[in-house]
Amino acid sequence: MIRTEWRTHSPRPVAIVLLDRPDKKNALTPAMLDDVCAALAQAGRRAGAIVLGGSGTAFCSGFDLSLCKDDSRALAAMLTGLSRAIRLMRELSVPVVVAAHGAAIAGGCALLGGADVVVAHSACKLGYPVVRLGISPAITAPFLIGAIGAGRIRERLLGGQLVSGDEALACGLAHQLAASAEQVIDDAAALAEILTAKPACGIAATKAWMNELDGADRHANEALATSLSLVGSLEERERMQALWA
Repeated sequence: MIRTEWRTHSPRPVAIVLLDRPDKKNALTPAMLDDVCAALAQAGRRAGAIVLGGSGTAFCSGFDLSLCKDDSRALAAMLTGLSRAIRLMRELSVPVVVAAHGAAIAGGCALLGGADVVVAHSACKLGYPVVRLGISPAITAPFLIGAIGAGRIRERLLGGQLVSGDEALACGLAHQLAASAEQVIDDAAALAEILTAKPACGIAATKAWMNELDGADRHANEALATSLSLVGSLEERERMQALWA
């Protein structure tokens, strides 16, 4: 459910890591999150830059909630895997570009927090509509406050409304818009190829210093603990069961 492609005509190769479950709009499972972490780590040892994208009509529709219908352990595993994936993207010494086409919802949108650059398109839908399920998107907050500001992140996480690619660009959730959904991955790859021409040591040092400045990684464990604290709660189980009623 994870596939890696390589583009090798730039100064250093570009790895395109794809969520590859298009029939489910790349809904995440615990195994997929383990595999995406493995693929990113492996690509980081060879690539000059990495693009994280999705197959089919959407980047990622979030967690596969069908796994959580009768068992909260799957939800806990996905929250933990998501946190690990975001942190890994930030820790990699090479640039990570997320190519978000179609939709980046809930856990899918949370992955944007690990990116150095996000490419989307005007008609893309992005957001964190999980509070209505009794799940806290706290895991996302440390990685987005620096990007879009504390006030806006409160509105996004508490309200849960989806925004368009244009709105995402305006608030800092996305950094570049492609002309169409079909163009997103190619534009992200072209940007990644430009980044491979930069000195690797300069890129790595700059990423590490920016991570130190924003301090998100220092709060990642507490953010994950906040999200995990609601897993299995009465409200979460009632909302999850109502989803399938």
